[in-house]
Amino acid sequence: MKSHNQQTGQEGEAQALSYLLKKGFVLLHKNWRNSHQEVDLIMSKDDLVIFIEVKTRLSNEFGFPEMAVTPVKQKNLAKAAVAYLEKYAPDKKLRFDIVSVSRLPNNWEIEHFEDAFYPYDL
Repeated sequence: MKSHNQQTGQEGEAQALSYLLKKGFVLLHKNWRNSHQEVDLIMSKDDLVIFIEVKTRLSNEFGFPEMAVTPVKQKNLAKAAVAYLEKYAPDKKLRFDIVSVSRLPNNWEIEHFEDAFYPYDL
């Protein structure tokens, strides 16, 4: 059985995926794992492979969702991205995006941060 947080996260990922598909992104992988790292969405657009972290919250009481993508999380995403590119797309350029999803009483609020960060140790 899924926890409430897991259910909220899955709903947020579904909202983010729908939003990105409407913007012309193409889904390559969802919840792709490399060892202990996981990337929520791996998509392509404009000859880029885009690694997307989705953060979902039921309220902004404890900060905006995108603030939860810490430097440690960024480093883990970078490790996963390197492994992914080596395996599937060694000649492609990459980008890291964050999609912030907030569930409001009557709707979902989605904010997309393109090129949100770049780990220096890539």
